[in-house]
Amino acid sequence: MTERLLMRQVREILRLKYAQRLSHRAIARACSVGSGTVSEYCRRARQAGLTWPLPPEWDDAQLEARLFQRVGDVVGVPRPVPDMAWIHQELKRPGVTLQRLHLEYLQRHPEGYRYSQFCRHYHDWARTLAPTMRQVHRAGEKAFVDFSGKRPVVVDVTTGELVPVELFVGVLGASSYVYAEACVAQDLGSWITAHVRMVECWGGTPALFVPDNLRSGVTQPCRYDPVINRTYLEFAQHYGAAVVPARAGHPRDKAVVEANVLVAQRWILAVLRDRRFFSVAELNVAIWDLLPGLNARPMRRLGVSRRALFEQLDRPLLRPLPTTRYEFAEWRDAGVNIDYHVVVAHNYYSVPYQLLHQRVEVRLTATIVELFLKGRRVASHRRRHGRGEYTTDPAHMPHAHRAHAEWTPSRLIAWAATTGSATAALVAAILAAKPHPEQGYRACLGLMRLGTRYGAARLEAAAARATQLGAPSYRTVQNILVSGVDRVPLAAPPAPSLPVHPNIRGRAYYTREETLCSPTPPSTN
Repeated sequence: MTERLLMRQVREILRLKYAQRLSHRAIARACSVGSGTVSEYCRRARQAGLTWPLPPEWDDAQLEARLFQRVGDVVGVPRPVPDMAWIHQELKRPGVTLQRLHLEYLQRHPEGYRYSQFCRHYHDWARTLAPTMRQVHRAGEKAFVDFSGKRPVVVDVTTGELVPVELFVGVLGASSYVYAEACVAQDLGSWITAHVRMVECWGGTPALFVPDNLRSGVTQPCRYDPVINRTYLEFAQHYGAAVVPARAGHPRDKAVVEANVLVAQRWILAVLRDRRFFSVAELNVAIWDLLPGLNARPMRRLGVSRRALFEQLDRPLLRPLPTTRYEFAEWRDAGVNIDYHVVVAHNYYSVPYQLLHQRVEVRLTATIVELFLKGRRVASHRRRHGRGEYTTDPAHMPHAHRAHAEWTPSRLIAWAATTGSATAALVAAILAAKPHPEQGYRACLGLMRLGTRYGAARLEAAAARATQLGAPSYRTVQNILVSGVDRVPLAAPPAPSLPVHPNIRGRAYYTREETLCSPTPPSTN
């Protein structure tokens, strides 16, 4: 019940008691309170010497002071007011409560406020704060992270066009200490890289990261059981932290970062608005030059800077950084094909051939490709950055390079022969072009599907045309079938012709010589 409603109820109880002369039980029913409450208010009124009607100039504060003063207190004598800003900051320390702070307050001021009034004064003061300051976050516990809605720009050096980029902002909950940097986009790589530089700037990691529900951080938003992006979760585990996303549609869950995003916009973007930058790296140098000044500015309500609160509250309780920096890695799912290879970023990597047709998890870094089955690593390869390249570990192959029982090169060629001789020749050429025949199985299966879709006759014609063009591959056959060129009859190969040269007589010369030397038919005369 608010203070105003309480005083209104007290006035009504006194009116019904002294003006209407109702019983305590009747007053309790009329005012929806207990009869004990009515008795207590009436007792206090008698003790304070109040009469009805009350003096018209009395407001609620004066009535409250007369009714609820302690025995021996003198009305109007002020008591020592607690330092509200100090209380607010002390509450952010682990294990500190209002009760503990009230006891310390009474040790310094024995004549001070009792506990209930102490709490009421603090909560009244806290309501005057902005929502971000009103929340009490434990030191070293939470880091709130988000992208700014307003974006800085860089100049494209080739076209002169202004290209918008993203502004990443991270804020520690207890001190509101701000970190910011520009990113090319809101993609996963930029998100993780910004986090790594943020914790390195702070010199430690919090216990929790609180992101918004953007795709780079949360794969599947849910109020009760959100699915965290696998890479983001791995990053948090590397630094000994957890990820607790804010509820979708509840900006007050992350009011700290919402308010400090505005601070970053006003004290970083506004300051840099007339400067031109030609790369994100150049822009970040300017942003990082402004961060110390932003964090050193005293906050208006608390009268202390973010830097001072960071050194006092957050820095001592941040967890130390691990010895190695987190290496960005993407996680993907892949299926093992009949050639015991999986496709990762347009290239092929082998796994043990016993894993055919199973689903594996792929961890992809800048240099390494790791494959996992049910959490156990089954293969590791150096990453290739080309396209269509094979990486095959000989230990993953069947013994003596034999294919497994389901598929063999001879079976594939025999299948192709049922379609036609051109298809069989094409399959044989595809298998022969690979270092190991198994690497051509995938292309042969693709030809099977093309035969099912377009028919055996068209596949045979396309295979013959691909062989004539000197490009025996699955892609060539596919392009021929899609374009319909297989329906055009094959042209006869052109006859070889001699080059034109003065020393070469050519065919016409010999034809003329044969005419001159041929015998003349006998005359009929």
